[in-house]
Amino acid sequence: MEKIKKILFMWLSTITLIVIAGSLGYYIIFEGKPRIIDCLYMTVISLTSVGYGEVLDISNSTIAKIFTMVLITFGMGVILYGLSSLTALLVEGELSGILRKNKMDKKISKLKNHYIICGGGEATGHLIDEMVVNKEPLVLIEEKSESIDKCLISDPNLLYIQGDCTEDYNLINAGIKRAKGVLLTLPSDKDNIYLSMTARMLNKNIRIISKITNIHLEPKLKNAGADSVVSPNFIGSLRMASEMIRPTAVDFLDKMLRSSDGNLRIHELIIPEKSNLVGKKISESKLKDQFGLLILGARKDDNDIEFNPPHDKLIDENMVLIVMGEVEMINQAGKSI
Repeated sequence: MEKIKKILFMWLSTITLIVIAGSLGYYIIFEGKPRIIDCLYMTVISLTSVGYGEVLDISNSTIAKIFTMVLITFGMGVILYGLSSLTALLVEGELSGILRKNKMDKKISKLKNHYIICGGGEATGHLIDEMVVNKEPLVLIEEKSESIDKCLISDPNLLYIQGDCTEDYNLINAGIKRAKGVLLTLPSDKDNIYLSMTARMLNKNIRIISKITNIHLEPKLKNAGADSVVSPNFIGSLRMASEMIRPTAVDFLDKMLRSSDGNLRIHELIIPEKSNLVGKKISESKLKDQFGLLILGARKDDNDIEFNPPHDKLIDENMVLIVMGEVEMINQAGKSI
């Protein structure tokens, strides 16, 4: 779009200069006798070749004839070149856009256990960055093209659907029935509540995380289907307090999350029913020796998280282990268990 605007501006500017130059040329050739409007009219009908009667008699002036031929040749060349360039850009852009959309739709249709982000707001770029670092498949649904462009800065290969994420067909096209989770980042709490309810109706097993502005609406969001809500204002306040009270610990977490030298993360491993780790002690799991993972906590069913579980704790099926390590090693461990 920017390229089209630039060419259009240059084209119109050039035509304007030609019209001005042509009008001044006629005015000078006829020694300032004709009116400016007549010179302008003569220039326009010459450039457009409409065939109206000449208001200036050039039949007796060789210089006027030569000037008119040069004006028509040069002016028509500029006009035709500008039209052809704009047409080529529009057709090429439209065609490439259709091909890109079809290619993207095919990729999205093949996704399973992926995540859908609804809304491309200011914070969505950071969200995409973190999901990409963790190598999680993503689909963005956003209506505004400028917001999509900002999100593409975080991930040029980001799959997206341009449209209203509150519309069922956009959610279905994004694969919500096959998705693992959906993140709602719309600026309006009412839209997030409605979208949470819609997502739950389309996929009763999907995990729904929603942004919330008014913390008092949290019960409504959860009743609408959200599994968890995140309040940027609440988290921001806690962060400010932590920066004041425990700056070194906060700096450690920042380095872990933002460092470009590594991809250390805290993650979770869910032990499947037929895992070879079931019945073994944590010390026998070899998660630390083989994958370099530090086990920070463990949870069974809906019980409270047990922090720093003992080495002789038995690993049970469906247990969730909270681990810290490199993303690649965490992914390998998840596949091996």
